[in-house]
Amino acid sequence: MLLLKQFLSYLSVEKGLSANTLESYHRDLRAFSGFLAERGKGLDRFGRTDIVDFLDGLRERDYSMASICRFISSLKGFCKFLLVERLREDDPSENLQSPRKWERLPKALSVGEMKELLSAPPVLPGNLLSFRDSAMFELLYSSGLRVSELVTLRLQDVNFEAGFLRVIGKGSKERIVPMNMRAKEKTKEYLRAVRPVLLKKRPSEYVFVTGRGAPMSRQRFWQTMKGYGKRFGIDVSPHTVRHSFATHLLEGGADLRSLQKMLGHSDISTTQIYTKVTADRMKKVHREHHPRA
Repeated sequence: MLLLKQFLSYLSVEKGLSANTLESYHRDLRAFSGFLAERGKGLDRFGRTDIVDFLDGLRERDYSMASICRFISSLKGFCKFLLVERLREDDPSENLQSPRKWERLPKALSVGEMKELLSAPPVLPGNLLSFRDSAMFELLYSSGLRVSELVTLRLQDVNFEAGFLRVIGKGSKERIVPMNMRAKEKTKEYLRAVRPVLLKKRPSEYVFVTGRGAPMSRQRFWQTMKGYGKRFGIDVSPHTVRHSFATHLLEGGADLRSLQKMLGHSDISTTQIYTKVTADRMKKVHREHHPRA
């Protein structure tokens, strides 16, 4: 796996990619490496047919279009690395067609469902973790953060006076996103009354911490949100809340360019999917409520 380590080092040093992105590349290429091993091959020698057969296997195992697109991106990046380092002269991923990433539209909760979800964490006397969860939920919906951005948010990234967050997103790109008054007040109260008790004088640069004083993991927060959603029969994840943030802003009249900046999308075509989401929702409302629909 020396070649894979060299590739990850290249992505980290030359491209400056984040740890989460490196982890995705690593996971994808390990899966491809395992597939090649079954054919008696390695990452140092494979062809276009191997890539196509590997992707076909993903489809047969019902991988989502988004996941398959990510695998294709990882494989294309690896092949480009092999060319740059002159480890091979051809590119087996050249002209490889990606499936439509948004074949399935992102799910967005209704405003009513979001209100139910935000009321889910019961802020009970002495229940410090529930207060933390409530603040995290509010901030997630208020600012449309990725879950990785939420759990790695640092104290220095929060500007309560101006009402915005400084976020380090994909590719270590920095952006500024606003937060609403409800999220701001709840986060301030968490920092004042809850976080010091959780830390027990232990130092931490992160806003949201666990009972052990460590930053919360993405997986743990995902599990927490799933648990709260079940109380109301709502299938929800941090990504669903991000989609809901975007959809509700567009429905409220936000322009696409502003939404692109808030979400941290490098390409506006990624943001444009939400215009179809809102159009489909309007059609649904029309069908349900128009007397002759």
